This record gives sequence, C-alpha cells and structure tokens, in this order.
Amino acid sequence: MFRSILIVLVVLSVSSVFACTIDGTKGIVEDNNLWISPNAKNVSKIDEVEFNRVIDKVVKVYEPIIVAEGVKLKVERKWSDGTVNAFASRKWGKWVISMFGGLARHEAITADGFTLVVCHEIGHHIGGAPKKTKSMGRNGTRKRWATNEGQADYWATLKCLRKVWQGDNHANILAEMEVPEVVSKKCESQFSGTEQRLLCQRSAIAGLSVAKLFQTLRKEPKAPDFKTPDTNIVAKNYHNHPATQCRLDSYYHGALCSVSEFSDVDQEDAMAGNCNRADGEIIGGRPLCWFKPE
Repeated sequence: MFRSILIVLVVLSVSSVFACTIDGTKGIVEDNNLWISPNAKNVSKIDEVEFNRVIDKVVKVYEPIIVAEGVKLKVERKWSDGTVNAFASRKWGKWVISMFGGLARHEAITADGFTLVVCHEIGHHIGGAPKKTKSMGRNGTRKRWATNEGQADYWATLKCLRKVWQGDNHANILAEMEVPEVVSKKCESQFSGTEQRLLCQRSAIAGLSVAKLFQTLRKEPKAPDFKTPDTNIVAKNYHNHPATQCRLDSYYHGALCSVSEFSDVDQEDAMAGNCNRADGEIIGGRPLCWFKPE
C-alpha cells in the first residue's frame, strides 16, 4: 500500500514539473549550439559583476511584486554556463528565470540589452495576455501559464524597463550610444517629459541589441532596422518566436506606447494596460506580425 502511494506521488510530481516547465524549454530564442565560455575573446563588455548588477536591479523591482502574488521568485545565475539563451519556468511552487553567462557575453548584447532579456523572462510570468496555448485536439485549446513571446517582448519595454531604469542618468548613458534620428524624433513626438523621451530612446536601442542577437543566431543577412517594420499580418495570435524584425518592432512599439508603466496588464484581458488600436493608439500598439487584435 505504501509503495503504491509513493509511486503515485512520484508520478504526479514529475508530471506537474513537466507541465509547469514546458513553456520555458525554448528560451528567448530557438535552441542553438553556440557556447561562449567565460574565457572567450571578442565578446561583450559584460563581466560577472555587471551580469549580477543587472539581474539585481530588475529583481529589486519585481521580486516584491511576485511575492505579493503568493509565490517565490527564483533566479538561476549561471555565469559560467556558455549557453546563449535565457529561460522562464515554474517548478516546485516557484517562478524561475534562468540567466546564462553565454548570452551576456555575446558580442551583440549590451548591458541594456541584457536588462531587456531579464525583463522578458520576468514577463513570461507576469506580462499578461495573450498567453501561450496548447492544442487539446477535439477539446479545443487551453491557456498555459506563460505570457507568449511577443507579449513578453512588448511588456519588457512598455512596463519593466521603465520601472527598472526610473531615475537613471539617461542622458549620460545615451551619450555613449548611437540613436537613429527616426527613433529620437518618434520618441519626442510621443512624450512631453524629458525622462520619458530618453527612456523611450534607451529602450529602443536595448531592443536593437537583442534583435541583432537574433539576427546573428538565425544567420540572417538582413539586419533589423527601425525604418523597415515587418509588414506581415497574422490571422491569429502567434505565440512562438516572431521573426527578427517583428521582435524589434515589439520592443520599439512598447517603448513608444504612452500608457503608463503603472497601468497594470491583465492575465486574461489582452487589452488591459497596453496600447490598443481600438482605442486609437496606433503608435505603440502591438505589431500585427504576431498580434491579432480582439
């Protein structure tokens, strides 16, 4: 009798772990074989201290928010691991993000770009609808816990970076970057406050860093560009990894959206807390290359 109960408990435990981690198995980008060791040359300027500083800054803002949901945030800091990816998962009652040194060391990734990746992984947990779905055959589909890839991208610049970078000396930081005129002008047209305008520019450039990572890993000849938005229109929400240009568009539109970072998204209502075309908010709305408005 005891043995039978034990077997049942083990099976249930393994099943629950699989069900809760299945959304996080593919990471921020598709599986790849690239490995960048801590001793590699020609890599980003992010060292282990900066790796932890960036993570700490995001966790300081969002750990209390997640704790208020009644769960614990666990951050796996895998600096020595050369994997070029990042993951979100849920296991044993904890909400987990796994950050790898290999991704931080990639030459395309800046400190701001890495911050955006941390935000993206947090976004899988609290970034709101649309959620990933799973086909249930004749029973239709059901929602998974994870915010889908496009929404996690959009939420990262719309909500997370604005909160995490609030109060930074954006002007000094941007002085070290090359901001395209199209970005600076668009940000100026969307926001009246100086900090909001600078945050918009900084978030957009962080998005470009991450988009260039995708371009490299996918071995694409054409670079993502703020001037060439993805013109594809989906018939329904696309939950997996959007095309590289489409992902840059999501980061850029999140940066341009005038909805406050303190206006909460909703885990069921995809309209709440976001810029919506139905409300006349064309600039800053989620790109139609992955999002289908309700």
